[in-house]
Amino acid sequence: MNEKEASVLLAHCAAFDNRKPSVAAATAWATALYDVPLDDDTRNAVAAYYTTAPKDPDAKLWILPHHVRTLRTKIRNRRLENFQYQPIADETVAEYLARYRGQVRAIASGRVAPPTGRLALTGGPHRDVARALEEGGIGRPVADSDDEALTDQVRRSGPLGVRCPVCEAEIGFPCKSGRTTAKFPLGKPLPKPHTARIREAAGEPQPTADQRAADEQRIRQASRLTLARLTAEESIPDAEIVEEAS
Repeated sequence: MNEKEASVLLAHCAAFDNRKPSVAAATAWATALYDVPLDDDTRNAVAAYYTTAPKDPDAKLWILPHHVRTLRTKIRNRRLENFQYQPIADETVAEYLARYRGQVRAIASGRVAPPTGRLALTGGPHRDVARALEEGGIGRPVADSDDEALTDQVRRSGPLGVRCPVCEAEIGFPCKSGRTTAKFPLGKPLPKPHTARIREAAGEPQPTADQRAADEQRIRQASRLTLARLTAEESIPDAEIVEEAS
């Protein structure tokens, strides 16, 4: 792009942002876009820039040379999404490179219509690949509904994937303490699930009523012993310092 072409491009930009083109601006844009021609793709890049709303609604769109270069490249690359090289028999490396670059330029520029489809792969995967896919969980049955899929996903996520047998917290919700507050009328959420819920999620058997009673009795007995030890330590009199007679 030379200065004259850059001036034309700046006039095209001014139609969108009301800028005031100048000779200095045309020189600067020609220098920044020295290898970009003034063609329909370049003009469409400007239009694409001003078609997209800015992230900040109060910001003013102001296109720069690097925007033109990037958007023009995207426009041309979209035409090459399904490109496949068409070889000839017995071509040399030099012939291949020349033909490949020529085909790429022709399709990217739009002079040749881009391919509309991709070649489909035929045949199934190798048995080792199929086995690896099955072991990785790929190919398993898919849920019939979003709710079923969400429930299945939650059930595989650890303790929160099962209903708590202690506080009866539902699937996906944290365990609750028995203490209610104004902020948590149904019970304050606990940072960790109840032990019984962890066992339930891991598939471990829950203790029976007799086992729970025995565990509670052991805890109470340990608490009584600890309290008795602390009380005994507090009742020990301070040692008296006896001065020896000189």
